[in-house]
Amino acid sequence: MEEHKPVNIAHADSATKYETAVFAGGCFWQLEPYFEDLEGVLSVSAGYTGGRTQNPTYNEVSSGGTGHLESVEIRYNPSQISYKKLLQVFWHSIDPTNADGQFDNLGSQYHTAVFYNSAEQKAAAEASRDALAASGKFDKPIVTEIAAASNFYMAEEEHQDYYKKNPISYRITQFVSGRDAYLDRTWGAEHTVAVADQVGNGKDFNKAERLKALTKLQYDVTQNDADERPFENEYWDNKQEGIYVDIVSGEPLFSSKDKFDAGTGWPSFTQPLNKDHVLLKEKRGLFSAGTQVRSRDADSFLGDLFEDGPEPTGLRYCINSAALKFIPKDKLEAEGYGAYAEQFEE
Repeated sequence: MEEHKPVNIAHADSATKYETAVFAGGCFWQLEPYFEDLEGVLSVSAGYTGGRTQNPTYNEVSSGGTGHLESVEIRYNPSQISYKKLLQVFWHSIDPTNADGQFDNLGSQYHTAVFYNSAEQKAAAEASRDALAASGKFDKPIVTEIAAASNFYMAEEEHQDYYKKNPISYRITQFVSGRDAYLDRTWGAEHTVAVADQVGNGKDFNKAERLKALTKLQYDVTQNDADERPFENEYWDNKQEGIYVDIVSGEPLFSSKDKFDAGTGWPSFTQPLNKDHVLLKEKRGLFSAGTQVRSRDADSFLGDLFEDGPEPTGLRYCINSAALKFIPKDKLEAEGYGAYAEQFEE
């Protein structure tokens, strides 16, 4: 789909603004994945902060002479995930008692820290640190710094989403570092629970079985973030009344009441039918950035969000037909979507 600017909004029917959290937890290659798939997180960026120099490079920071820490900047929707929950995930992802660095990464650039952006974040960070210290989990003091946020410098592109670009190298690095072994030993089941209860994986459907039933196009779109051809897809000009659900999970996504003809050859909507089932994820490319639209339960790629839609929202959810299944209004009750039938009553 066409290039566009990332959309910094929560959802069409919400005035919520995204907020930012900044954490330093050792190697940012290893810290970034813990936050990437949390429900309510729009983007996670690797970078440098807390130091003395402007526009530092990876080599400069790695030398330990800049005062900067390898860090991650998290943009999140506070109506979907709280700052306290992000703090919990952070504490469950590091060794807060290590004053020399983290695991196999030693040096000042790998120290741990919470960089707060407001008085509320500062209070929450201090309270969570104190609760951790009083929990009895550790026999050494908590040394993680809590400090006011300063300029955050984005790391070079090769360091963004390193675990996705270099999965084998990442797994080796993670294993050799001993981070996962330490976290499992320290937290046990709580290590995964802290993250899992925020991830939008559905519990009422068998994703593996559903994927087997998809066509090649449906699979490529939903699982590989592909886009189908404009004007050559099932629903771009569908004018029937009803709702559109995720082809994998069946979760309700959009209504024909909010559908309009954008002239692009893809189904377009001004807003989601159920905002709790539609998530936004920021995606960066080499020459452009954009905002993906994904389903919560199945984590299907649906399409992209643009800011050139009609009133009342001014937004355009540009969606692939291959990611959707259409349920006509006269079949909503029979297929288990009766709660949405009322909107079509005259």
